[in-house]
Amino acid sequence: MKKYTLFLVCILIASASFSQVLEGKQLKKYNGYFNFFYEEAQDKIYLEVEDLNKEFLYVSSLATGVGSNDIGLDRGQLGNQYVVKFIKAGNKLLLVQPNQNYRAITENQLERKSIEQAFATSVLFGFKIEEEKAGKYIIDFTPFLMQDTHQVANTLKNAKEGNYKIDASKSALALERTKAFPKNVEFETLLTFKGEPKGRNIRSVTPTPSLVSVIQHHSFVELPDNNYKKREFDVRSGAISISYLDYATPIQEQIRKRYIIRHRLEKKNPNAEISEAVEPIIYYLDPGTPEPVRSALLDGARWWNEAYQSIGFKDAFQVKMLPEDADPMDCRYNVIQWVHRSTRGWSYGGSVIDPRTGEIIKGHVSLGSLRIRQDFMIAQALLNKPFAERDDNYQPMLEMALSRIRQLSAHEVGHTIGFAHNFAASANNRASVMDYPHPTVTLNNGEIDLSNAYATGIGNWDKVTVAYSYSEFDKNANEEQELNSILEKAQNSGLRFITDADARPQSGAHVLAHLWDNGISAAEELNNVLKVRAKAISNFSKDNIKTNEPYSVLEDVFVPLYFFHRFQTEAASKVVGGLDYNYAVKGDNQLITKVVNVKEQREAFNALLNTISAEAIVIPKEKLELFPPRAFGYGRSRESFSGKTGVAFDPLSAVSTASNMSLKLLLNPQRANRLVQQKSLDSNQLGLDEVLETLIKESFKKQYNDAYLNEAQQMINTNVLKYIMNLAVNDNSFFQVKAKANSAIISIAKSIDILSPYGMEYMRLIKRFNDKPEAFKLESSPKIPDGSPIGTDNCNYLLD
Repeated sequence: MKKYTLFLVCILIASASFSQVLEGKQLKKYNGYFNFFYEEAQDKIYLEVEDLNKEFLYVSSLATGVGSNDIGLDRGQLGNQYVVKFIKAGNKLLLVQPNQNYRAITENQLERKSIEQAFATSVLFGFKIEEEKAGKYIIDFTPFLMQDTHQVANTLKNAKEGNYKIDASKSALALERTKAFPKNVEFETLLTFKGEPKGRNIRSVTPTPSLVSVIQHHSFVELPDNNYKKREFDVRSGAISISYLDYATPIQEQIRKRYIIRHRLEKKNPNAEISEAVEPIIYYLDPGTPEPVRSALLDGARWWNEAYQSIGFKDAFQVKMLPEDADPMDCRYNVIQWVHRSTRGWSYGGSVIDPRTGEIIKGHVSLGSLRIRQDFMIAQALLNKPFAERDDNYQPMLEMALSRIRQLSAHEVGHTIGFAHNFAASANNRASVMDYPHPTVTLNNGEIDLSNAYATGIGNWDKVTVAYSYSEFDKNANEEQELNSILEKAQNSGLRFITDADARPQSGAHVLAHLWDNGISAAEELNNVLKVRAKAISNFSKDNIKTNEPYSVLEDVFVPLYFFHRFQTEAASKVVGGLDYNYAVKGDNQLITKVVNVKEQREAFNALLNTISAEAIVIPKEKLELFPPRAFGYGRSRESFSGKTGVAFDPLSAVSTASNMSLKLLLNPQRANRLVQQKSLDSNQLGLDEVLETLIKESFKKQYNDAYLNEAQQMINTNVLKYIMNLAVNDNSFFQVKAKANSAIISIAKSIDILSPYGMEYMRLIKRFNDKPEAFKLESSPKIPDGSPIGTDNCNYLLD
């Protein structure tokens, strides 16, 4: 009895001590979705957990950035998002992430449990219970917040910028935007990473490169209710999707379930043809955005309201300025953020999504602030003597740049409301803001015309994607049939949808889907672009810069003009050995796939030959006097011409770079394989033999009386030879391609006059290759200056 009494007293003492953990501390309490307490003396946050086993959403993000596009740690960058819950295990609370990839959607509890037991969960963190009272648990939340959740150290390491780790002595909780609300709580921590900087990028953007400090953001958010209705994904819809495996699916049906992502949108009056929304979708623009960019971004984002209007919603999509006291990382706000970096780079749109259903909780757009300056410079290079009479004649260039910014705003918002790229839209009268638009420049009475550079307003395809994703149907309607009808109507009107991988210049082969192209015919538009380029180069003068600017600035302005044809060249190259196809489904009567006809392929090939013509790509002699060695303080950057003549401007390397760009695309091993395959199926098709023979004729068999053109031709010839050699040894080349490439090398050798000035050197190069082909290394020409995003974007939509 004495032992029992002593034991009970010990328990009571321990319990009393346990329940008094927070007593006597100077605490600031925050009441919200989770209550928590801040102790300034220890710089600690204590979290109160009441509902065990209740799922909620955890989102991590980066509130402040590093400022380098190459490193990629941007202000406002979303991180991972998890459905999580707290469970009790002994004297701990564990933060557990259930596995959302494998499910059993059924009323059978044991069946659901069998799936939960079959696949691993993840315990994200373990917390010692500091206090328990009346079903509430107090845990020290600080160690969780002080983790490198955003993987900053790994990002720096993978970018070869150095090995860093958190320096706890220089890190602290950040309270300015640590807040509690009824449905979400927000935490921020200032983390300092200490290490030895090894890369140029981290040195360029950090005041002390060995100490990199950023603020990481953490959100605990209440999950949406169960009233959201999932919508089936259709590959033709242009919608972005989530997917998971449902093991409760009948055997005769697909086990993988795919649903589109979208905001919740419902009519106040479902029976009305036009109705306001129960809750409109509201996006907020970063108030730090300056004018006139601010107005342009607001205008472009608001284009989407027209698409919602077309499906019966009144003012369902709104864009406002973010209140100055609001946190852009707060999950209650859809945000368009103006992000600064040391160099121009990508813009992108990401979303916080309920992984269970695909419902979008928060859209977050990041727009690179330097991008508008690139479009301004393109216009500056294209126009004829814009600063001849006065230095304040910037309006024509600014108008083109702002028209692009409007389109960019609409594009990135489009990702965050659930839509993928549509790279076939430019071939269909600019049918979508979800394409990558190159400025459409024309010659009007022999003069450069920028008036139609970028489209204005939402496109017809965009209305289709909004209709598929957001239309409400009568409760008696068959939703599957209604959705199919939307897509069939789009198909019958000639609209096409082709997205990312199929449009890439190296791996893609689609005849219509290209990045940064224009026009129905890639070949025709390439010839148009070359004419515009030639005219603009002919006009180019000292009056393309302002008074008192160094001529080194003039050279920088010339760069995007010289390479103005680069993206349309990519488009034309994909037609050679190209395909036409759709994301067809059984019963929709769409074209499934076919080879591009020989006429189109030859037209594209002939247009590409113009891009390796010395007359077309050599910089006119009279323009070279505009480009002296770089001025003091105006050194070369990655956006400058590269060369091999020291301080002197190198026009021959420019020719090498330009021809290298075209030949790398045209003589891609996968394209060469397709040419062989297509010729075997249709003897009338363009074949690899014809391509190689024509290239040799247009390079090694060309001679000029003009010494400058002749030297430029040697740069082109060298590139032709090295890319044919690459076909002969590349692991991705068919055996047949290697054989034809070797035959072409023999043909080149026979055509060379060894007594000519360069004949012996070509023969030595061929002999070294023949003696040891396995040692062949594809040497690049001087690097092409950065192009993409050339006033446009490669959004890299963030779902993970």
